[in-house]
Amino acid sequence: MNPLASAADPRGATQLSVNLNKVALLRNSRHLDLPSVTRAATLVLAAGAHGITVHPRPDQRHIRADDVPALKQLLEGFPAAEYNIEGNPLHNLMDHVRASRPHQATFVPDAEGQFTSDHGWNLPADLETLKPLIRECHDLGVRVSLFMDPIPEAMAWAREAGADRVELYTEAYASAHGTERQAEVLARYTAAAQAAQAAGLGLNAGHDLNLANLGDFVRAVPGVLEVSIGHALIADALERGYTETIRAYLQCLHLSARSA
Repeated sequence: MNPLASAADPRGATQLSVNLNKVALLRNSRHLDLPSVTRAATLVLAAGAHGITVHPRPDQRHIRADDVPALKQLLEGFPAAEYNIEGNPLHNLMDHVRASRPHQATFVPDAEGQFTSDHGWNLPADLETLKPLIRECHDLGVRVSLFMDPIPEAMAWAREAGADRVELYTEAYASAHGTERQAEVLARYTAAAQAAQAAGLGLNAGHDLNLANLGDFVRAVPGVLEVSIGHALIADALERGYTETIRAYLQCLHLSARSA
């Protein structure tokens, strides 16, 4: 058993990590600290979110370099919450990991100017590139998750690289949700999840998950430890407020855990 892979909610539900990138994107549109990224983090954590996620890209178009330590300091007041920093370890991610030592580093193979994450690592081709970076994270006490497409045969290679978890890239599922392809696409994610668990990996998921499609995913895909949700959750919060939005997502996850 991989001890860094499994840190599930003791109540049995998938944990919710809130991605704050879109809060930062709106803030950066003016020369003001509005909306405040740290205030948003405080509100979502106080409402019951299990952690926060940031993706500090090299161009700082949303999360900026100075946000990362500020959020690390904020989390000292929420000792049960987890800090997940994601990004490309070949760009600027490792500098943030070394400085902040988050609970989890999620390696994402983004290009520097990429609009948003749109594919997982190519394994085994990227294996030797990832191995020393994962070892360094482990030396720092940081859990590593690899952003992966739902390809069952790639999961054993992710474990060979040294990863503790994989984060399944869920855009294909979100696009198929509510269509005649939903069951077929979900079956691919179920198979990938089973392969990941058989390899000793913990399972995360994220990208375009929302209140409409989240429950179906968690019920169908076994053992999801954590979902990272930003765009849809922040859009919901514009209408509902942070507290009601977090409660809605947590209720969705808890109901899905009971009916799975």
